[in-house]
Amino acid sequence: MLRAVYEAADLEPGVISNWREDRGLLQIRVARTATPQQYTRSLNCTLAEVLSRAHWYQMWRGEIVSVASPACPLRVEFQISEFNPAPLVEIRERKGLVTVHVSPTATADEFTRALNPALEELLAGGQWFQLWQGEILTATSPEVALV
Repeated sequence: MLRAVYEAADLEPGVISNWREDRGLLQIRVARTATPQQYTRSLNCTLAEVLSRAHWYQMWRGEIVSVASPACPLRVEFQISEFNPAPLVEIRERKGLVTVHVSPTATADEFTRALNPALEELLAGGQWFQLWQGEILTATSPEVALV
C-alpha cells in the first residue's frame, strides 16, 4: 500500500515542515502554529527535497515521469487558493505536476485533516509509485507485517 500522510505537529522552533520516508509511506509534519502562507511556502521546499531523492514517480498516460524527466520534471506545488470562499484543500494533477490549493484561512490541523483523504484518493488512482530499496510500491501493493 502506498500512503502519503500529513499531520499537524508541535515541531522545533523555526521548523515549519519536515518529512520522513519509509516503505510505502511518506510522512509530512506541519507546524501546528504555522499560517497557511508559512506552511505552503515551507511545504514547497519540503516536497522539492522529497522528490529530489528520486523515489517517487508518476505514471501519466503510459509514461513514467520523475524529477529527472527533461521535458516535464515531477513536482508538487502548494498555493494559497484565490477562490472566496475557498475549499480547505483542492488537488489538481496533470503530467509532472500536482498543485494543492489551500484555503487562506486553513489552520494546519484543518489543512492536514482535509488533505489526507484527498491524497488517499489521488494515490488510489494508480498513477503514483515509490521505488523503495529496489521494490516498486503502488496503491495496491501488500503491506508488510511487522514482526
